[in-house]
Amino acid sequence: MTNAPLMPMATAVWLVENTTLTFKQIADFCNLHEVEVQGIADGEVAKGIKAYNPIISGQLSREEIELSSKDQSRPLEIKNTDIQISNSEKKIKKYVPLSKRQDKPDSALWLIKNHVILKDSQIAKLVGVTKNSVTSIRNKSYWNYNNLNPKDPVALNLFTQKDLIQALEKAERRIKREKKEKEKQKQSI
Repeated sequence: MTNAPLMPMATAVWLVENTTLTFKQIADFCNLHEVEVQGIADGEVAKGIKAYNPIISGQLSREEIELSSKDQSRPLEIKNTDIQISNSEKKIKKYVPLSKRQDKPDSALWLIKNHVILKDSQIAKLVGVTKNSVTSIRNKSYWNYNNLNPKDPVALNLFTQKDLIQALEKAERRIKREKKEKEKQKQSI
């Protein structure tokens, strides 16, 4: 069988402990050798491996197990439709060293000068400073404004180029939306 369940050894442990399936059925389903499954049942193989329930994970149904338990020649069929593994990256707030924290106002200034379409809130979110700090940098009222040097935040590794592109696309969509609203207001007058 080409489609093995997630964590096949742990799944085999659960199937041995919780079903009346034959060793051959479990071995075929988990892509293991029948002797390995026998070893699991005897407690010689997979010591310390925690059982993994394939029903909870959506790889098998109770009905599937019951059908195969009644007919020893019937192989278990994995449910492919319910298994979804997400490969999308989650944004994780990481620790920013003190040296890089000092670069944040410089990066905000760089974004203000080079990407005027970004809102203060977008810059604050990208760089990791408060919206008030960005506003004060834009108004040149920031407490340390005279010592700021614009620095590219992507080069400083404060965020990725992908993050910047997404923020710029969002700003462009907002500007287009605002233009359409203004045109509608002009037409209604």
